[in-house]
Amino acid sequence: MSSLDIISQTDKKMSVKLKGVTLQYANALRRVCLNGVPVFAIDTVDIIHNSSVLADEGIAHRLGLIPITTDLSRFNEPSKCDCHSETGCTNCKVMFVLDAGESNETRTIYSSDLASEDESIKPISGKIPIVQLAPGQSIKMECYARLGRGTDHAKWNSSNIATLTDTDKEGESTLTVESTGALKPEQIILSGIDEVNTKLIDFKEMINQIKD
Repeated sequence: MSSLDIISQTDKKMSVKLKGVTLQYANALRRVCLNGVPVFAIDTVDIIHNSSVLADEGIAHRLGLIPITTDLSRFNEPSKCDCHSETGCTNCKVMFVLDAGESNETRTIYSSDLASEDESIKPISGKIPIVQLAPGQSIKMECYARLGRGTDHAKWNSSNIATLTDTDKEGESTLTVESTGALKPEQIILSGIDEVNTKLIDFKEMINQIKD
C-alpha cells in the first residue's frame, strides 16, 4: 500500500517519505511540485508614468519575478475561468497599483509599495526592492497578476527546489520541496499529487481512444 510520511516541516520547506510508490511516479511528482502547480505572478504591467532611470521593461521584469501569495481555492486559471475573457475577471485576475510620487530625497521603492485589490493576494515579503528613485522622479503603474505554471515561465515556479532521494529500502524515496512562499509546501505536495493523477487519467483516456 502506498503511503506518505512527514519527515520534517517548516513554513517554507517540507520533506516526506514516499512508500510503495514507483520511482517513475515519485519523479513525476517531484517535477510537478517544481513547476506544475499554479501560482500567482504579475503578468501584465500598464505603465502610466515612469521617470526613473530604469526602463519600463526592466521594472516590468522585476515586478514579474516577485513571489505572490496564492489562494487556489478562490481563483481560477485563465484557461479554466468561466469568463472566457482575454482581459480576465475578479475570479482569475488580481490588480496591483504601484504609485510612488515625487520626493526631495533618494529612496528605494519596495514590494510593500504594491497595493493589491485583494488583501490575501500580495507579495510574500515587503522588503523586495523594485527600483530606486532620485529626487523629483516618480512612477505609477497598474499591474495584473494571474495564475500560471512554471512550465510556461520560471516566474510561476511554485518551488525553489524539489529533490528526490532514494533510501536504503526498495520502493521508498524522500521528496523534499522548498516553496517560493506563494504556497505552503504541504499545499504544493497535495496539489502536485492531484496534478499527477489528473495527467495519468488524461493519458489513459488518450490511450483508450487510440485503441478504439
